[in-house]
This record gives sequence, structure tokens and C-alpha cells, in this order.
Amino acid sequence: MEKKVFQCHKISEGVAEGEAVVSKDDIMFYLIDPKTGTVIEPGHDLEGKSIAKKILIFPSGKGSSVVQADGIYQLNTKGNAPKAMIIQHPETVLVSSAIIMEVPMVDKVDPAFYDVVKDGDIIRVDADHSVVEILSE
Repeated sequence: MEKKVFQCHKISEGVAEGEAVVSKDDIMFYLIDPKTGTVIEPGHDLEGKSIAKKILIFPSGKGSSVVQADGIYQLNTKGNAPKAMIIQHPETVLVSSAIIMEVPMVDKVDPAFYDVVKDGDIIRVDADHSVVEILSE
């Protein structure tokens, strides 16, 4: 399979490669266990799944700015933050957290990307060159 390359917009610089975890629900980072990176929010479509060291693809964040920033910070301190984040609707606190913690973050990805990406795909996020690649399915 030839790799699929999609244009995007850089929010936080960097390059990361890893396994995709795709959420259709907004994410409250405070409801992710920092020790494991596992989503503990009841009823969330990622409940019971880990986002640790994955490429996290999600619509947006939810909850207050304090719990969002603290949630990402706690994950980062335990080494369980996502390797990169692909977000559809960025918000200030997530953007600033990604920049401070040096987690590559992009948005405005070509809509075709969302039609083909799925859990387990190996994704390369190159925020510096504004591209997202699906390396394997």
C-alpha cells in the first residue's frame, strides 16, 4: 500500500510516529488515569483504552481549563501523554499545554483523513512540515 499523505496546520511543533487511537467523543484529560494513560470516563467511546504514547485523534477537549491542563500535565509527568495530537476543534488550554509539554499538535487535516484513519493505524505526524501520513493500515 502506498502511504497516504494529508495536509494539515501546525499548532505545536515536532514530529512523532505511533499507533493511532481515534475518538469520536471530546476528551476530558482529567478523566484519564495518569499512571496508565487509560480513559476512565464512564460511557466515553475510549473508556478502558489507553492513549499513552499513541497518536491521539479527537474532536476537542472538554471541561474547565484547569482540569484540562492538569490532566495533560499529570499524564506527561508519568510518561503517559500522547506522542502527538490531531484535533478538529482546538482550544486555547490544549494548545498551550501541547506547546509547553512539547507534544506535536495539528488541526485542519484534510477531511479525507477522517474517512480512512482507524484505531491501530501507524501514523506519522510531522507538524513542522504540516503533513500527517498513514504509514500502515
